[in-house]
Amino acid sequence: MQIIRTFLRAKHWQIFVIAFGIPVVFQTAIMGFMFGSMTNSPEPNPLVMLDFMKFYPLITLLYLGAIFGWFWSVSIGLQPQLPEGAKMKTKQFKFFFFIPLIYIIAILIGMIFAANYLTIDPAEPEFGLIFAGFAIIFPLHFFSMFCIFYLMYFAAKTIKTVEMGRMATFSDFGGDFFLIWFFFIGIWFIQPRVNKLATKEVQPNRFP
Repeated sequence: MQIIRTFLRAKHWQIFVIAFGIPVVFQTAIMGFMFGSMTNSPEPNPLVMLDFMKFYPLITLLYLGAIFGWFWSVSIGLQPQLPEGAKMKTKQFKFFFFIPLIYIIAILIGMIFAANYLTIDPAEPEFGLIFAGFAIIFPLHFFSMFCIFYLMYFAAKTIKTVEMGRMATFSDFGGDFFLIWFFFIGIWFIQPRVNKLATKEVQPNRFP
């Protein structure tokens, strides 16, 4: 509950800094160190790049924590504010929430192991394993994309339903959906409205 309240009451610039500002600064710094170490070396080693790539999953996790934390806080945290008779499928939301989260974290862990393996034993890649990996990842990737779009849909619908006091249709919250899709811009417009909704009185015992 405390994390949900933190996201609901956070200012737009705070979420922007966590989701985009800090990751961009870290990424720029890592790229600077990476290219600096390669250009200053008398014999540049491409494996140095792989060594620095180990830090990118950490940057992605910071971004994921901000974005998915916001999705959860808005979609679940505002449920007690829904008008009477307006029910939303929170169990379905939770299912679609964890699928892409688990998938992306698994990919990041795989990247770390691959980078470690290649820096220790830079052998020829096994194309059979690569093909099998893509055959598994390809459908999972598209399903994860579908899940993320559903999270955007659910968050936008939740916000608009609470604001309007009735169940919103896509024609009502379509604009909000696209603002959430382009989150780095939309957060500046969506979050002040979320802040306002977070100050409303919460009806007791209505949490899903």
